[in-house]
Amino acid sequence: MKKLLFFSSALIILLSSCNKMLEEDVRSQAVYNYLLTANGFEDLVKGSYSSLKNFYGQERGMTLTVFGTDTYTFGADGGYKYVNQYTPQLDGRVSIIREIWNEAYVSINTSNIAIDTAASVKGLSEKTKTTRIAEAKFLRAQNFFILAQMFGPIPLPLKGNTSVVTEATREPLNKVYAAIISDLESAAANLEMAPSDYGRASKPAAEHLLARVYLTKATSSAKEATDYAKALEYAKKVMTGYSFKLLPDFAKVFEQGSGERNDEVIWAVQNTNDPRTNGEGNRAHLYFLMEYDVLPGMQRDVENGRPFKRFRPTNFTLDSLFRDRANDARYEKSFKHVFYSNNALTIPKWTASDAPNQSLVGKPKFAVGDTSIYLPGFEVSADFIKSKPYAVYPPSKYTAKVYPTLSKFLDPLRPDRTYEQGSRDFLAFRLAETYLIAAEAAMYTGDLTAAANYLNAVRLRAARTGSDAAQNAAYKAAMTISPDRVNIDFILDERGRELLGEQFRWFDLVRTGKLIERVKKWNPDAQAIKDYHVLRPIPQDQIDRTTNTFAQNQGY
Repeated sequence: MKKLLFFSSALIILLSSCNKMLEEDVRSQAVYNYLLTANGFEDLVKGSYSSLKNFYGQERGMTLTVFGTDTYTFGADGGYKYVNQYTPQLDGRVSIIREIWNEAYVSINTSNIAIDTAASVKGLSEKTKTTRIAEAKFLRAQNFFILAQMFGPIPLPLKGNTSVVTEATREPLNKVYAAIISDLESAAANLEMAPSDYGRASKPAAEHLLARVYLTKATSSAKEATDYAKALEYAKKVMTGYSFKLLPDFAKVFEQGSGERNDEVIWAVQNTNDPRTNGEGNRAHLYFLMEYDVLPGMQRDVENGRPFKRFRPTNFTLDSLFRDRANDARYEKSFKHVFYSNNALTIPKWTASDAPNQSLVGKPKFAVGDTSIYLPGFEVSADFIKSKPYAVYPPSKYTAKVYPTLSKFLDPLRPDRTYEQGSRDFLAFRLAETYLIAAEAAMYTGDLTAAANYLNAVRLRAARTGSDAAQNAAYKAAMTISPDRVNIDFILDERGRELLGEQFRWFDLVRTGKLIERVKKWNPDAQAIKDYHVLRPIPQDQIDRTTNTFAQNQGY
């Protein structure tokens, strides 16, 4: 699957024609005829996956899901700070909003054409056709779901277009969710449980997405009384019906290379180290890094990453979410705390005023390979800082350039230090999230004991490892919560600890009705947020190119 993500340029023109008003019509019938062959149809379905590569692990997707929340604010660099600040610049002309919208609808149209043409394809078994249609429905549903969460009522094309269309209608959310659920139910009934092509949609992936969809639908204008029960039902199917399991070590979930395919991953968006087929790749490794490369003893390298300094954790993230570091290992395993010197030319030298003894004056304070930068994560005394030959940055010294680096996306397997198209798979669905979905759904159905049990499954995995059985038991006891502690704020905090940076947070806060409250409380750079910011603006070019009236979201 990693090598089969793109179409020929002619096919892209054909499938995107419904989204752009073109003055020329240069399609070839040969292209459409190719889709009716076995190879063409297979390529068509594979092409439906491409838009998710343009959302997951990309600056556009991350800016609109990580930024402007209680967990992340802006670092020193980047051109989209206003998304976090909720200023009037956040409007329908923002390029990343337009790109997400357009790419999703191109993919939806690709899926539609695959579904429409399957019956006419020669050379494929009916079983294969059924599976491929199920994949196309899964991908169509996923794109509709992302769009509905961001924009509310949206156009709902369920038939493919191969010519220019200039009219579009925003359908109400109850109709949108009905289509999403119908697609996913059909997909779950016809997808393989474990496809031989790793990365293709699977039955448990469809069920996991159904659980997420029902959880989100439960607080939307399309809500129904059975939504939470349905979310719990599908989450249970994923947790108990397959061989997925939580890894014993939280850090192992994000181990690059062969470790990316582990027992916790339900479905991942594929990337590769082959630049010919990787497109934009997974660029998440760029955005969460502090500016380490200009500090003494350091230079930019492949291992530590290329620091774009886009996203900086809020004080809430560091001081509240990860307050319990004595029992919970996720702070230690989520952030990079030490940088080792890789540049002899900039290692500082001892001076007469700071050398422990005069024999060291004029000599390097440390060597290449030694600690150069240390972020302890807690305040230390001035004497402690002075006693170290390397730079120490406690929280009081954090800036927009120096702050804890989220380590789960680092990509030391890139070919060189400037390379941006990372090869990591993006773990879009993993079992820890399934447990957290189940916890939230169980809470809202009134079963706080079950909710606590689901939360505890995730929390116990995160417990520190002690030196003996007694210490391990003590850590696990400290991480175990009782049913009376379960509420939506605790669940949101747990999701913050477990899923930090994984493109959930803005969706989570909107879904739970907590966006305005939590952003105002915990993100000092986002105080201009208004009630209408629970939706994103409709791209202006969609409004401009639609010949009938196409309404903008309120407030924009």
